[in-house]
Amino acid sequence: MNITLTKAVVSVAAVVLLVAAQQQSDIIIKIVKGERAAIAVPDFRGTGEAQRYMAVFNETLFRDLESSGLFRMVPKSMYPLETPQRPQDFREPMVKPASRGGRPEIVKRGPWLTDWSDPPVSANYLAFGYSAVQGDRLVVFAWLYNVNQSDLANAQILGKLYFGSLDEEGARKVAHEFAADILGQFGYKSLFGTKIYFDSDRTGRGTREIWSMDPDGSNQKRLTFYNSLSFMPAVSPDGTLLAFTSYARGRPMILLHSLLTGARLSFYNQDASMNATPDFTPDGKQIVFSSTAGGRFAQIYIANLDGSGLRRLTFSNSIDVEPKVNPKTGAEIVFVSGRSGTPQIYKMNIDGADVVRLTPGEGDAVNPSWHPDGQHIAFAWTRGYAPGNFNIFVMDVATREFVQLTHGAGRNENPVWAPDGRHLAFSSDRSGSTQIWTMLADGTQLRQLTTEGRNMRPVWK
Repeated sequence: MNITLTKAVVSVAAVVLLVAAQQQSDIIIKIVKGERAAIAVPDFRGTGEAQRYMAVFNETLFRDLESSGLFRMVPKSMYPLETPQRPQDFREPMVKPASRGGRPEIVKRGPWLTDWSDPPVSANYLAFGYSAVQGDRLVVFAWLYNVNQSDLANAQILGKLYFGSLDEEGARKVAHEFAADILGQFGYKSLFGTKIYFDSDRTGRGTREIWSMDPDGSNQKRLTFYNSLSFMPAVSPDGTLLAFTSYARGRPMILLHSLLTGARLSFYNQDASMNATPDFTPDGKQIVFSSTAGGRFAQIYIANLDGSGLRRLTFSNSIDVEPKVNPKTGAEIVFVSGRSGTPQIYKMNIDGADVVRLTPGEGDAVNPSWHPDGQHIAFAWTRGYAPGNFNIFVMDVATREFVQLTHGAGRNENPVWAPDGRHLAFSSDRSGSTQIWTMLADGTQLRQLTTEGRNMRPVWK
């Protein structure tokens, strides 16, 4: 199978019927959870050498909280002139008794909770603190207060010390940790420590390699060195294994690497013109993939991590690719098939039984990706408000209701959910060349992460 045909195979997919706007918003509410609390995050200051790294710390902290989608960030231009650096800086206003015929007078003595809860700030929460140097380490003293409380004893939610190396990397680390602890207070998971894996052609014309980066686009690192076409990465649930499709040995085949050591691991590829589009089962013990081992058309197979125990799951007279296992139940697979004409998204049991089509047959629908809740999928579709081009959609699998997240901004494909279930990474050529972008699951907070070469097919673990 040549490269052009393989790309066509890998690009296969489907569509969904239009539903009412109210139904669409219901899907997003389930995922993004409605109204956001307002948080104020004044800049931290540092003593001595620590001040050099506060710009990086403040930028990272604000960005982490903003990009979480959990809060409404109060603009810093609205903050009061007096900002606390520690709890002792708060001074409760003094009430001066009223003179005869007058009213009691409120005498301000320093920063107070109502400075932040009242207009124009109108915040619900305040994150504040300061930094210093202890030995050769950066130490940050940080607090989170509910400023709607009437007294300091009940206002404090979080108070903690954070330690990092005395450099920009250390400042970013402690900012990520403080942001993660704030999100944790509200039952949300930080993306700090997760990685986005993707394939890129930046190393040379006619080649693609697998790369990784942090969720903010920093620390981009090359993981494969085959000087061939290596693409479509998949990462095991525990983050230790990397599987991908590669032309390193001529035909497209599945390669398996350890993300701990970088070493290539054994995976037996069937004698076929194509073995491709791998995905791991939730227990990390098996891989599902597409192969032409059974004949002319690519079909869905499942095997052990070394390629043994092969079992065929689909038996259609069409191309079946891109299997993705439900991460919550491990009992279902969504995949792309051309069995009804144009590429559509289907669902079946892990044993291949009970095959049903999720999309109604219009356009091309490809790149399905399960939400961590096992109830929703994201996918790319050529129909909708921009016919003829791919856009990103989210579907409730049970009801078949969907929401369109990208609109009229180039070709948008390969959506994948972040571990927090509130963000998506995807590839888009909206900036002129195909790059990796992220967005909140309601389509807002778009952010471009890559710029060098052409980058696509992200996976977020």
